Amino acid sequence: MAERIPVEVDEVTPAWLGAVLDAEVRGVEVLDQHSGTTGRARVGITYARETHLPPSVFVKLAPFDERQRAFVAAGGLGIAEARFYRDLAHEITLRIPRVLYAEIDDDGRYVMVIEDLAATGCRFPRPGDDDVGSWGGDLVEELAALHAPFWDSPRLRDGGDLEWVTRGGRTGRRGVPRGGGFVALALDQFGDEMGPTFRRMCQLYIDHTPEIMEQVLDEGTRTLIHGDPHLGNLFIDSGRVGFLDWAMVDRRTGMRDVGYVLGNSIPPEIRRAHERDWIARYLAALASAGVVLDADTAWEQYRLYAAWAWISATSTAAVGNRWQAAKVGQGGMRRATTAIEDLDTIAILEDRLGV
Repeated sequence: MAERIPVEVDEVTPAWLGAVLDAEVRGVEVLDQHSGTTGRARVGITYARETHLPPSVFVKLAPFDERQRAFVAAGGLGIAEARFYRDLAHEITLRIPRVLYAEIDDDGRYVMVIEDLAATGCRFPRPGDDDVGSWGGDLVEELAALHAPFWDSPRLRDGGDLEWVTRGGRTGRRGVPRGGGFVALALDQFGDEMGPTFRRMCQLYIDHTPEIMEQVLDEGTRTLIHGDPHLGNLFIDSGRVGFLDWAMVDRRTGMRDVGYVLGNSIPPEIRRAHERDWIARYLAALASAGVVLDADTAWEQYRLYAAWAWISATSTAAVGNRWQAAKVGQGGMRRATTAIEDLDTIAILEDRLGV
């Protein structure tokens, strides 16, 4: 560990950056900063001499808001992401941000210095983009490339070298709320405008939160998943889909990732037109890596895990601007509600719950 891990952006000094990058840094300029599930700062760097290192980097550290900092600390989210970049990123074949430095310490601090994606020419997709339908199939194939090498891997089990994945990096995720209170808040705010499927799903989740989260949405063969691959955590580099924000990296079934991103991030008309083909492409990509998942089982899992997309999006919408811009959160909630209606997700949940 080069120096004490910074907690505030103003602690990202030339001396600190120089130490972690192993370069002589003459100046640091904060180009942009904002806070969500992590604190984020885009930092310009002036070096003392010519170097191969980039002129700007993206620094991730603890959220700036104290309440959000406590939430993230309870779930081990920042620690999990820093440990992913430090200990696991080199094994991942997906396009992810280049890692320049990542570290955690015994006091729960963490920091990541990673590629400034905007500066390297990447773009960040939005639901209204004209090409969403064209790269959606590539997206699920990339997810298969993440999932296949770790499918039912003993490395992810207790005693394995990656068991930390299920413990939020170090401290565990039991402190993260399961969302029942957030969904109740969303029901109060949006119930009238969102319609009967939304209200029915809210009530079902409020009444059965522990069973849904700890039993029903824990089905399927375990593998390494991104955990939060919504559109805001994706980027496009020369036509290839990339993945950022790995704070929710976890050991779950792969379809949890697939149902999540298709359910809350893809416009309904595009999802409806392509989802069967995209699921088939996901299965074919798994099969090419030696992993067999039955098509009927996969479709049932897809229908089921649309619920996870809905829970996440609805919880985000419920807290307004706290995690994302309110407009973004509400858009995800609406897309996810349409998905659970199209896929009759409530029926499969009720069947699993016996209600």
